[in-house]
Amino acid sequence: MAASTYCPDCSRLIGICVLLGALWEIRAEHILYSVPEELENGSFVGNIAKDLGLEPRELAERGIRIVSRGRTQLFALNLRSGSLVTAGRIDREELCDRSPKCVVNLEILLEDNVKIFGVEVEIIDVNDNAPNFGAEQREIKVAENETPGTRFPLPEAFDPDIGINSLQGYQLSSNGHFSLDVQRGADGIKYPELVLERALDREEEAVHHLVLTAFDGGDRVHSGTAKIHVTLVDTNDNAPVFTQPEYRVSVQENVPVGSRLLTVKATDTDEGANGEVTYSFRKVRDKISQLFHLNSLTGDITILGDLDYEDSGFYDIDVEAHDGPGLRARSKVLVTILDVNDNAPEVTVTSLTSSIQETSSPGTVIALFNVHDSDSGENGLVTCSIPDNLPFTLEKTFGNYHRLLTHRTLDREEVSEYNITVTATDHGTPPLSTETHISLNVADVNDNPPAFPQASYLAYIPENNPRGASIFSVTAHDPDSNENSMVTYSLAEDKLQGAPLSSYVSINSDTGVLYALRSFDYEQVRDLQLLVTASDSGDPPLSSNVSLTIFVLDQNDNAPEILYPALPTDGSTGVELAPRSAEPGYLVTKVVAVDRDSGQ
Repeated sequence: MAASTYCPDCSRLIGICVLLGALWEIRAEHILYSVPEELENGSFVGNIAKDLGLEPRELAERGIRIVSRGRTQLFALNLRSGSLVTAGRIDREELCDRSPKCVVNLEILLEDNVKIFGVEVEIIDVNDNAPNFGAEQREIKVAENETPGTRFPLPEAFDPDIGINSLQGYQLSSNGHFSLDVQRGADGIKYPELVLERALDREEEAVHHLVLTAFDGGDRVHSGTAKIHVTLVDTNDNAPVFTQPEYRVSVQENVPVGSRLLTVKATDTDEGANGEVTYSFRKVRDKISQLFHLNSLTGDITILGDLDYEDSGFYDIDVEAHDGPGLRARSKVLVTILDVNDNAPEVTVTSLTSSIQETSSPGTVIALFNVHDSDSGENGLVTCSIPDNLPFTLEKTFGNYHRLLTHRTLDREEVSEYNITVTATDHGTPPLSTETHISLNVADVNDNPPAFPQASYLAYIPENNPRGASIFSVTAHDPDSNENSMVTYSLAEDKLQGAPLSSYVSINSDTGVLYALRSFDYEQVRDLQLLVTASDSGDPPLSSNVSLTIFVLDQNDNAPEILYPALPTDGSTGVELAPRSAEPGYLVTKVVAVDRDSGQ
């Protein structure tokens, strides 16, 4: 392809039109630009900041980026100016061949609110290619007895540009025997023909050297030439004739290399070398020569390379038959490629959240992804799904974009991590599918207070216990994680017999073990009523209480005490008097004694 220098005048070709509309549920907008091909890298395409209603400085703050899938990124964002610019050389013919309209679609993502904008850039053709005949010269053999008015097909030039920039006409160098006539076929293609204007004489001039020039239009006209050598031979008055003016065939894209596509056939009623027909492609393009092979002797067209419907679904092949002296006939072979479901869907994750709090509301976006299948029709229709037992749902948004959302509030204590399998399945036969795995951690929130396994506890300690003796142990469990599950223990402040309860017992804040701070006396304290509090370390902290009753067990640590008769205070021996006449069994006195211990 001939490269042309881009001139300042070409800037008049730049047109920008913006179409804003509400698309789907996320209010996606569609923006249309147009730009000529062959611009320098970094050339202005459109003011994307203005068309999005933003200031240039907001683009970086809102995490704008291009997320389009494609072979090569043709455009880039200039965050300083807020413009969409070219990211390299754009060749319209490479992108769209000879399509009347060449459009490049891309998507722009605003990361902060997961919003997609569709952008359509039309590539405007410039006259950057000259017509090309493929071969520098062509030999035409003409019988010397040909009558004036006879026509001979000339080679056709090909210009990949379109419109006024494409092939516009032909010119023939001046000579005394031939003129040029350009025919227009039903397909709109111009076919140059050499017309014999004056009788020939091989003995006078055996070879005529002509130059055929093809030219295009546009501001700067380009041209290409081919040398035509007209060689005069003895009479060959019949040209080959194809059995059909046009051959049509359909073939599946997965047909093996080497398979016969069809056979073209032409006959020539002449005899000998004048009637021997050989076949060839006309206007051979690289893609045609790489995919198809024409046997010059049999007319068999076979598959030379792998066909791909996604690359091209139709081929227009020009063939010609020529006899020994060089008379030619033209025909077309129209090949339709049938799609086969040979492409599995492609899933591209555009935005992903790897962690979410368990208290997040239903409808929270986990991921935004794009699904694409290069096949067509039913083979290209894709359905996305996730397992039914997960608390998530899929929502289709702009174009082929889908969002993965929470369906209900999550509970980390129930499930702390999810491995979500997104399956994209096409509608082909047999269907092809692609699995994408998304891992999601559920972040803990302090939503569970510590819990004791019992509503109340009873503990026992014998009196006269040593100070610091372990009395009892309580344990509370918190199902949260990390600091939200770290439990500390404390005793509620209270008083016993006028003294703080904390002077009697203490509790280890980490283990929940209770210790006696003094030696208990059953005769003074028989039980203690405590309220144990378990608190976690969350923010804010949560707590729960449990009642604990400690019973002091009696020990035989007190001797009996005689209350009556009372001992004299002077240290003398006590005396009880009885009459001399007292008989056996006479009550002398009663002895009253007490013991402060309990039981036996």
